[in-house]
Amino acid sequence: MSSIAGIEIPDSKLAEEATELVRDVTDDLVYDHSRRVFLFGSLNGKELKYDPELLYVGAMFHDLGLTSKYRESQQRFEIDGADAAVDFLRRHGIGDDETQLVWTAIALHTTPEIPAHMAPEIALVTAGVEADVLGLGLDRISAGERAAIVAAHPRPDFKNRILQAFNDGIKHRPATTFGNVKADVLDRFVPGFERTNFVDIILGSSWPE
Repeated sequence: MSSIAGIEIPDSKLAEEATELVRDVTDDLVYDHSRRVFLFGSLNGKELKYDPELLYVGAMFHDLGLTSKYRESQQRFEIDGADAAVDFLRRHGIGDDETQLVWTAIALHTTPEIPAHMAPEIALVTAGVEADVLGLGLDRISAGERAAIVAAHPRPDFKNRILQAFNDGIKHRPATTFGNVKADVLDRFVPGFERTNFVDIILGSSWPE
């Protein structure tokens, strides 16, 4: 079993096939980001008891919905990735409780704060995403650990490239950004994008009063 920054990378058949699947359908940007999410999430969970395989699958599949396969999808990209992970886990005989954990971890990874109060596998996928994309919680990870992770999975021009990947993956389904952070991406990059307004929905509802 190999390790990066002191974190062992799962080397089971399940983990290896998850790696191969994601490697086949994504580019280096998403692959390296997903591996960093697992590593940063694991470092945030040193004191927690969790299943490393489930965390690994959650991390590796969390952005799968941004890939070209889902360019016609009209559901949230997070749900596309979550559904793909469930299909993968079921094919490997993983039970309903475990698959539900992974589904929830992926589906909620762009929903701030709530995952932190849920099962460790759920909380740590979001913690890994927040560390790699937003820089949150990096003070809990040593400079040496960060350097080892980035050496193994580089992040050249990551900020601009991940924003482009977000935009490419969701611009055809703008309604799915209502109520989550991805509306900010379309607001920045899509000319004429108008956010759905929660107050307007209430005031414009079919209720007469």
